[in-house]
Amino acid sequence: MFDIFEQPWTLVGAAILVLFGVLTFRSIFPEKKHWWQWLLPVFMAVTAFSADYIVQTDHEKINSVINTGIKAVENENCRTIETIIAENYNDSFHDSKASLIAHCRQKLAQNTVEKSKKTGQLISISGPDATATVFVMMTFTKDSYVSQNYLSFLQVKARLYLRKQNDNNWLITRVEVLEINRQQVNWGQIR
Repeated sequence: MFDIFEQPWTLVGAAILVLFGVLTFRSIFPEKKHWWQWLLPVFMAVTAFSADYIVQTDHEKINSVINTGIKAVENENCRTIETIIAENYNDSFHDSKASLIAHCRQKLAQNTVEKSKKTGQLISISGPDATATVFVMMTFTKDSYVSQNYLSFLQVKARLYLRKQNDNNWLITRVEVLEINRQQVNWGQIR
């Protein structure tokens, strides 16, 4: 079943069917034609796009958190990264949120990211917990440490663990780097 709040196309399809119904009704019963009958399919289509725009689903909120993180890395904005990380954050290398943010400040200071682009993602939601596997292409500036000593771009695969907070927003509770350029890695290897 399609979720009408994540995509409007189910209701738009229904609006097209209603349009055909209105056309058929008006041709069979010409004496019952009214101008407002044309508004039925238009109303359904407007409702479809309005529902998609107004109601933000958990999937869309998680996607927004991921996009915010990718943009924050690109802009070297550790404060924004700090806002999407949960207070109880820990991973296989960082024992706290403060440790992750300190690592973030250190790495972003020496590795200037020119551009980040999400190339794919898989999101799985189970109650208040979610897991997202994200694929990102990162391009570094020519004068950055990574670009001068390794490659000018990296393909990164990471798994993010998120938890729904009391205010219905999602925050990242754990990040594990899985692959860089299709080679398995972990946090300890990218210190």
